[in-house]
Amino acid sequence: MKKRWLILLASIILLLGACSSNGKKSADEVNDEVDKNNPSGDLAPLEEKVKVIIAEDGAASGAGFYIAKEKGYFEDYNIEVEFAQFANSDEMLPALASGDVDIAGGVSTASFFNAIAQGIDVKIIADKGHNVPGKSYFSFVIGNHMKDEIKEYKDFKGKRIAVSSKNSIDEYIYLEMLKHAGLTPEDVEFVLLGDFGSMLGAIENGSIDAALQIEPLIAQGIEKGFHERFGDATDYAPESQIAMVLGSPKFMNEEKDVSLRFMAAYLKGVRDYNDAFVKGEGKAEVIDIMTQHTSLKDPALWEKVFVTGLDPNGKMFLDDVKKQYDVYKANGAIDGDVDFDKAVDTFITEKAVEILGEYDK
Repeated sequence: MKKRWLILLASIILLLGACSSNGKKSADEVNDEVDKNNPSGDLAPLEEKVKVIIAEDGAASGAGFYIAKEKGYFEDYNIEVEFAQFANSDEMLPALASGDVDIAGGVSTASFFNAIAQGIDVKIIADKGHNVPGKSYFSFVIGNHMKDEIKEYKDFKGKRIAVSSKNSIDEYIYLEMLKHAGLTPEDVEFVLLGDFGSMLGAIENGSIDAALQIEPLIAQGIEKGFHERFGDATDYAPESQIAMVLGSPKFMNEEKDVSLRFMAAYLKGVRDYNDAFVKGEGKAEVIDIMTQHTSLKDPALWEKVFVTGLDPNGKMFLDDVKKQYDVYKANGAIDGDVDFDKAVDTFITEKAVEILGEYDK
């Protein structure tokens, strides 16, 4: 009888173990796997090829994805990546939440946070764009007709300033600039101009005096003599988180063996990007990859633009993300609350850095 109970108990334990795993790996199991498969400082490839779908539209901030793909970092882990395009984030976020898309890039806007507050479950997992001090890729320019009038930030008073959107990172940076200048929104003329490209013509013909512009249009406008850079966005918004890597809850929670390898490959790509544009190492190869995947096809112009900042360890300015959210919330643009403890999940990013080691900046 005692022997039968021992056999039954062993069977129950095995059954419970099988049920609890159900093809999913807990954080502890991923840690065990890292220890087992990391004798040479890296993860072993997946036993079977897995496809990961990334919502990406050719933005320069997707550099980590492009470089990792072209240099074979995803393939090394037996991961095949596919890029999917969406008309807008309103379509992308539900697809991400449902698991139809595994990874996406999200820009800080009220609509993004509002979607999360209303129940769209996506995870904020890593950096995908910030301004580099002194070399902001997203910053103010002034028209050449304003060179003699605008010398300091306070000189923006009474001027017509174009911004691409409201309740977004654009307006947030604009408002931070006004505070830095000692001005209020009533002191300037806000011009809502949704297309960055149209800002070039508007500033050239004098219908606006300044604009919050983005690369490579900043460099292109300087070459054409339309405008010049004015200061740097990090003068007044030094740690603005402009975009984030987002993960689907299914990809993050149920496929940790895949998502961990994906993040390791992504960070390898981001580190090559930093090697190229910060250290000047392997720059020609990286520029070639960027011309393949983005709208900026001129390699010579890549030498002149101020590139997107991408943290080689994936770290975000989370305090600034929450500050932006508070601003949108105060403006009445968000209906509901975002639980950042639930929305932010940096486990795989931190684990990938643990495997790869901290990047030496």
